[in-house]
Amino acid sequence: MSSLRNAISRRAHKERAQPSSRKKFGLLEKHKDYVVRAKAFHKKEETLRKLKEKAAFRNPDEFYFQMIKTRTVDGVHKPENQANKYTQEELMLMKTQDIGYILQKLQSERKKVEKLTAVLHSVDNHPSNRHIYYAEDREEARELQSQASESRVTPPSGDIPDHIKRKTAVSYRELEARKSRVNQLEKLYMEMTLKKELQKKGRKRKLREDELTCPTSKPVYKWRSERKR
Repeated sequence: MSSLRNAISRRAHKERAQPSSRKKFGLLEKHKDYVVRAKAFHKKEETLRKLKEKAAFRNPDEFYFQMIKTRTVDGVHKPENQANKYTQEELMLMKTQDIGYILQKLQSERKKVEKLTAVLHSVDNHPSNRHIYYAEDREEARELQSQASESRVTPPSGDIPDHIKRKTAVSYRELEARKSRVNQLEKLYMEMTLKKELQKKGRKRKLREDELTCPTSKPVYKWRSERKR
């Protein structure tokens, strides 16, 4: 009987829409919307209940180390300054890892630039004929050279399809973007390397402008020579 009951087509009852007189109140809330809203409300209510219960049963003599590592300012907990959280050796290790990552990205971008440059160069310049011809005398050699020069005539730019021109323009823009990225990575790599060297041991000082043989806008440091055992 259940199969016969399902075979009969019945009218699908739908939830009513917002009446035209109440359009200003937005969409009419459906039951599924109410379920989501009710679950969120009860979840917040349960969280507040647990916090109130935890505060009611709090032990006034309880101690944990966060009490002495933080302070309250206008009712807000402020953690202590963690500037010296890591030792000098740990900071050097992290800087070495960062420099290695930057160097890896720099080498990857350089390879991509070289590959893209080679592809665009081969597109712009028509590939030369690699066939090797052997001539019996000088006259035959001149004739072969003239034939080869005629066959190497590049087609005019008007014969290139539009979609090829668009792809070439996009490739040139990508090449310029990658070159600028390589320059940025090189500057970042040099700055990070300099900071790492300045953190090492040894007496050093920054050279003045009159002491520089080649004036530059970047800071130049000089280390004091030490005798190595």
